[in-house]
Amino acid sequence: MDKLLLIDDEADVQYSFRRIFDTPETQVIGAISGEEGLKLLSKVHPDVVLLDIRLGGISGLETLRRIRQTDARLPVIMMTAYGTTRTAIEAMKLGAFDYLLKPFEVDRLRQVVATALKAARDMRHVVSYQPLLTSEDHAVGIIGRSDVMQEVFKTIGQVAASDTTVLITGESGTGKELVARAIYHHTRRSHQPFLALNCAAIPENLLESELFGHERGAFTGAVAQRIGRFEQCHRGTLFLDEIGEMSTATQAKILRVLQSGTFERVGGSQTVNVDVRVIAATNKALDEAVARHEFREDLFYRLNVVRIHLPPLRQRAEDIPLLVDYFLKKTGSSTLGRRVRTVSPEALALLQGHAWPGNVRELENAIQRAAVLAKGEVVSPADLPPEILPQGPVLEKQPCRALGVGTSDARVQGDPAALARDLFTWARANPQGKLIPVVERELIRQALLETAGNQVRAARLLGITRATLRKRIAKYQIRREFDAR
Repeated sequence: MDKLLLIDDEADVQYSFRRIFDTPETQVIGAISGEEGLKLLSKVHPDVVLLDIRLGGISGLETLRRIRQTDARLPVIMMTAYGTTRTAIEAMKLGAFDYLLKPFEVDRLRQVVATALKAARDMRHVVSYQPLLTSEDHAVGIIGRSDVMQEVFKTIGQVAASDTTVLITGESGTGKELVARAIYHHTRRSHQPFLALNCAAIPENLLESELFGHERGAFTGAVAQRIGRFEQCHRGTLFLDEIGEMSTATQAKILRVLQSGTFERVGGSQTVNVDVRVIAATNKALDEAVARHEFREDLFYRLNVVRIHLPPLRQRAEDIPLLVDYFLKKTGSSTLGRRVRTVSPEALALLQGHAWPGNVRELENAIQRAAVLAKGEVVSPADLPPEILPQGPVLEKQPCRALGVGTSDARVQGDPAALARDLFTWARANPQGKLIPVVERELIRQALLETAGNQVRAARLLGITRATLRKRIAKYQIRREFDAR
């Protein structure tokens, strides 16, 4: 259950907050003074504090100062009916998570509280990186024994001790935010705020305000001053997901913050100084975006101090049994009150043979579904999503299926010799076809499908240069939508 500690001496505010937030999932605990709120802090361990500026006894700002000395990661939302620029700036300097003016807009209030609760959960749940979870709790973990994941773990450990900017690359669903949180939890800033922002989820005209805040009257609808994520995250860590989606104008302000630690709010002239470690992530090839003048070259080099690349799940199929075990433990008991403990060898073979375009996120969803549908303690092939089964649409895209070759158990489990035998079976049945050109075309087509048309990653997957890949695309006249990427 989420706990909100409301420190306000107005009875109607206490009543209103209970009406809005008191639910089976959320508890509102009230205090009418700063002194009472500080006493409750160690007793109830709230997830978020909502604190009025004007209080009897010690002021709201002094209460905030003492809260930050006790727990710098606890999100504190300041509130007042007497808002001034001076009090807002002072509150943010002291580490307030956000600042709200009374009377409240309920939708805005709910949004700020929800954001603060998510931030609190992200900071509270430590991300471990280990080959296999040994306990049966629901701790968050990055799982993998493959060589590529061991390199990822080593790099996390190396960069955690510094304030170096990190760029995390990889397809959607590979766990980029988990890596960012693992870095945060193992740094000297782990007792300071951690905030995550998905740049692709916010309209471009609002992204700059979300990052840097705005002054009252800066644009239509800006009825009050707003503090941005950089100020909220002062002395902490800011994770910018899908940074490749932001405009070049916003990129310029990001570059300035990274270089000097300064910026101005939208519509403002006062320079704000912050100390924030930035971790960025993208599923785009930023070097290609730079070449197309879609991403600033100077920002790319500023972000790309240390790069951590997360491989797609299909390139580390040996980790799938570990991930399946982890997700089954994480899912826990089903709604029927029984526990699914394992998967059958046949189901595991299908899981390891699937291409997983949605990566680890797709695998987790598949395991959750299977755990709900399983009729006993073991997941069978019938419990898996249809696209994972041999007749599913995903397998239709695999090279051998496109050639009309059957699916043998050995090939599903990754036996190259069995795959070659299947190909020659097809060749004997189709003497008019030349095996190597046909297979080469299907391999290139499949590599482009697997990488969503990204030629750099497709060439790496095939073990050839990008120039060679381009020649083969032209030679085999592979579909036009891949040519432009």
